[in-house]
Amino acid sequence: MGLLALRSDLRPFDAAVVTAAVFTGQLTIGWGNDLHDLPRDRAVGRTDKPLATGALPVGWVVRALAVTGLACLVLSALVGWRGALVNIVLGVGAGHAYNLGLKTTWWSWVPYASAFGTLPSVVTLAGPAPAWAPSWATGAGAALGIGAHLLNTLPDLADDERTGVRGLPHRIGERPSRFLAVVLLSVASLLAVLGPAGPPPAWAWTGLALVAILAVFTAVARGRAPFRAAVAVALLDVVLLVAAD
Repeated sequence: MGLLALRSDLRPFDAAVVTAAVFTGQLTIGWGNDLHDLPRDRAVGRTDKPLATGALPVGWVVRALAVTGLACLVLSALVGWRGALVNIVLGVGAGHAYNLGLKTTWWSWVPYASAFGTLPSVVTLAGPAPAWAPSWATGAGAALGIGAHLLNTLPDLADDERTGVRGLPHRIGERPSRFLAVVLLSVASLLAVLGPAGPPPAWAWTGLALVAILAVFTAVARGRAPFRAAVAVALLDVVLLVAAD
């Protein structure tokens, strides 16, 4: 998000505020998810969750969630009402909608598409000439988001099934989810390179080659590695955009 803000016409202060608004919102989503899933995480014996193991008091997370939620609202307001609405409703709100129920349905991918797809617009709507981001940028973000959702869920498919969580990846299965994620990550990268006006620079094809390597890696790796590869693809796509500006 910081790189997207730097690429825009925002002043340094505004770029920092936009980045902080998105960051605090993401903290509320992560902490809210751990609070909501606490009974499930304890039931399946998750040892990587401090709340589930008792290493972190629940009260601390509740207070942290309240503070960051307020910070997100204030920071979002500072970027202007248009960007604030997009960040709070279509970004942070979509994440909490996922936590509170959509994760167990066929529509589990929608919050990811919404939250990732609207990130570029949070920046462009906060600029001196507020406008929605180009459709190719929205599409690239949405594709990245859905791909990340599919890959992030793969290691937990069995545990989720035991506790009644059946989103899109659970319903279509591990192999189709992995294949679809690879396709979506590749599409997002192509949009990032071919979407901006004018011919892409020659070195951009090197970036796409790196994406292809990461895509192959997501197809064969196990555990959390494919999700980390998806994050790397997202970062690489943004770097391609910033460097091409």
